[in-house]
Amino acid sequence: MSPILIAYLFCGSLMASSSGTSSGSSLIQNSGSEENLQALMDQRKRKRMISNRESARRSRMRKQKHLDDLVAQVAQLKKENHQIITSINITTQHYLNVEADNSILRAQVSELSHRLEFLNGIVSLLNSSNGLFGDSSIFNEPAADSFLNPLNMSYLNQPISASADMFQY
Repeated sequence: MSPILIAYLFCGSLMASSSGTSSGSSLIQNSGSEENLQALMDQRKRKRMISNRESARRSRMRKQKHLDDLVAQVAQLKKENHQIITSINITTQHYLNVEADNSILRAQVSELSHRLEFLNGIVSLLNSSNGLFGDSSIFNEPAADSFLNPLNMSYLNQPISASADMFQY
């Protein structure tokens, strides 16, 4: 309480208690009420201090809980980030494997296309050159030269070997 209020209460209690006589008992009573007022103010001050301490404690607890929640969220996000990075690495490796397989298949397609062109050229040459080799008896009789016999071209039935290493240069 403010000193003015204390003085007002003190004066008010003096006037109410005195009946026109000023005796020593009224001064003792006034000092007793002043002590009561001081005790009441001290009690309120202690209550306010206890309330403030409790409020500060609750505030620290809220702050600590918020910090713990943020730490847990950071840990969760780091875990998710690690999983995403792992997934990206696996997907990238699959992509590289598919890309290598695709390069091999492209090389095989190119090789088979060249072989097909070569074989079509041989068939075209054999079909157009009936007069060059005589009649078309080449298909009816076994040829002395197995190289010219299209049914006996086993060297063309070799497997195609291509790998990703061929395309690194």
